[in-house]
Amino acid sequence: MRLFAAVLPPEEVNRELAAEIAQLRKLPGADDLRWTGRPGWHFTLAFYGEVDDDLVPDLSARLGRAAHRTPPFPLALRGGGQFGHGRALWAGAEGDLPALGLLADRAESAARKAGVPMGEHRRYKAHLTVARSREDIAVRPYLEALKTFTSRTWTVDELVLVRSNLPRSGVPGEQPRYEAVARWALGAAG
Repeated sequence: MRLFAAVLPPEEVNRELAAEIAQLRKLPGADDLRWTGRPGWHFTLAFYGEVDDDLVPDLSARLGRAAHRTPPFPLALRGGGQFGHGRALWAGAEGDLPALGLLADRAESAARKAGVPMGEHRRYKAHLTVARSREDIAVRPYLEALKTFTSRTWTVDELVLVRSNLPRSGVPGEQPRYEAVARWALGAAG
């Protein structure tokens, strides 16, 4: 199954982001972007790709230990950026970014120790993807609009293992479906 570890914003933060995205979608050229829907809003900590079913129990146990060793921390959405000349537009983060980075490192390490092939380690960049494009897009107006966006601060208190179900219908614009496979409280005993 196709898996990744993530931090999910709470519903009230998703509502704030949805209001911001509604404004961005009014900008010229917005129809050239594929906007992610609310079910797809998350901070990916570690992307695992296709994981053999036999590795999932050990991965899950290791992610549980990683969550246990990480205390809850504050986070908010703030600003935005791009990857690949507008191929991905994202909302950024503020708060305890070192704690978020540590949790990402622990999620990656859990996978490596469980035998999940992870490829090359990359420095973690906190981002929540809000739109994508197959072509280079001039995103300056979107970045300018996102510059002043800040959501309420919430306490990140769980690590989530998410399954990504890719679209199979061939319908243009269809989004992947995401389902939480497991959740672990941060800093929890056990």
